[in-house]
Order: sequence, then C-alpha cells, then structure tokens
Amino acid sequence: MTPITFWFDPISPYAYLAFERLPEALEGCSYAVSYRPVLFAGLLKHWGQLGPAEFAPKRDWTYRQALWLGHRQGTALQLPAAHPFNPLALLRLLMACGSEGMQPNRLQCERVLRYVWQGGAAVDDAARLAELSASLQPRGDQQSEPVKRALRDNTETAIAHGVFGVPTLELPGRRADDAPRIFWGADALDMVAACMRGDPWFESSWDGTAALPSAAQRRR
Repeated sequence: MTPITFWFDPISPYAYLAFERLPEALEGCSYAVSYRPVLFAGLLKHWGQLGPAEFAPKRDWTYRQALWLGHRQGTALQLPAAHPFNPLALLRLLMACGSEGMQPNRLQCERVLRYVWQGGAAVDDAARLAELSASLQPRGDQQSEPVKRALRDNTETAIAHGVFGVPTLELPGRRADDAPRIFWGADALDMVAACMRGDPWFESSWDGTAALPSAAQRRR
C-alpha cells in the first residue's frame, strides 16, 4: 500500500477539485492518504511567490478555469461570496478535528472543502462557521497553541519536503533514502496514478530533469 500525503489549503479551488477526483483517478491502486492542511500563504512567502488571485488577469483566469474544470469532471463548484479570504479559521478547525498528533480524516476535509466551494456563500460568516464547527465536533480548542503549532508544523514540513503550492500529492521515493516525489496541481492526478502503476517513464525521466541547468548556469 502506497502512502500518499495530500497537502492542501481550502482557499484553493484546485485543492477541492483534486480532492473530489482523487478516488476516481486512483481507482485500482493500493494506497492510504494522509490529508495535511497547510497555510498556502506561508508557502508563497517562503518561495517568494504571488498567489494566483493576487493580480487581476491571473485571478480572472483562475476562477474561469476552476469553474470549467469542475464542469468537465462533474464536480459541483460555486465560487464563494468573496475570494481570496483568510483561511486560518478553517485550517485551525481541521487541525482541531484530529486527535493529538493526528491529521483530519477525509470526511472532515470533505465538509470543510464543500463548505467553501459549494453554495456560493460567505466563508467568513460567523453563523455558518459556528454551524460547521458544531457539525465536525473538533477534539481540541481551535484557538489553542497546540492547534496553531500543529498547523505551523505542517506548513514547515511541507516546505522542507519541497512543497510550493496546493494541492500537492507526495509519494515516497523509490528507495528509503530517496527524496519524496512531489506532484503539484489538480492536473497532476493522472501522473500520480501512472507513477503508482509503474509507468517506466518514471525510471528513465523523473530524476534527469532535476539536473537540467539554467542558461545562466551554462554561461558560467
């Protein structure tokens, strides 16, 4: 059974789309998923990137493409009343749902992702948030330092593993001492499935791309 880590932030429509399609994309594979919430803004800050909603042309494209992808894969997706939004309350709620040292389960993640991406309502509506929290019955205090620290630890671990965006699916390397294999984006699910099914491309081409020099390096 292949362990998969699914790094995500509910702020991302692509994380929602990948989450919904994951069982279909990996049908027939033997795997176990650990769903690990991270603060997307923390990844962006570390790698010196702007988010896709931070400048107008890409923002417009992101929403159009997400809606199209949802339509194409048959996933109900409606944009929330405002986006981007601050996802910390949702991320901490997810972390509070897991018992100590554990991550939230798929059902808990599903409820939070659908809370954002179905219905078109305001994510930060206090009454809606309270109702969501009551339905999930978190084990811990969402505002406690252990919960906040667990989210920070997730984000720092993701960065240490080379995660730069969400969603990211992480598979173990071929050998125990190999770096994990990182697959970014909702459109990477078919690539993940091919890797798990033993496509020979991964033996011949995966590692070679990391050695490709930049033009500046070649001029030295």
